[in-house]
Amino acid sequence: MMNWLTKTSTLWWLFGLFILETIGFGVIMLIWQFEVIDEFSDPELIRAHIAAMSETQRQVHVWTTATLDVAYPLTYGPLFIGLAMRFLKPVFALPGIAVILADLMEGVVQVQLLTGNMDLLWTKAWLTPTKLLLFYLCLATAVAALIVAWRRRRA
Repeated sequence: MMNWLTKTSTLWWLFGLFILETIGFGVIMLIWQFEVIDEFSDPELIRAHIAAMSETQRQVHVWTTATLDVAYPLTYGPLFIGLAMRFLKPVFALPGIAVILADLMEGVVQVQLLTGNMDLLWTKAWLTPTKLLLFYLCLATAVAALIVAWRRRRA
């Protein structure tokens, strides 16, 4: 699995999918005119945002979370893991595993919130910042891996 994940072609495919999925979120938000709650962590802001959404917007958000937002960490996580494994040390891949889990757990919570079950609202207050911290750590690690790769090519 690690050999496949660190192949140049695999990394390029994952990067391409990451870009397409990122664009997908933008297109969905533009068409249905809402902002996803993926980066919201304040419980009252989340509650107010969901209350202000139409039924259609909530339904589209649920479907987006249950499909595209499941595919997203399963694309960017392996991309970050593959870059870390190929150009750095295996330990640098660990946040990539953690961010996949955090993002998927957040998705489960979001579907619950968007379908009216506010019992898990308190989890967004720590889960979303954890996911975002891990994502940005992985992104920084990926940039560092690409710098290492670039330097190796020049040497």
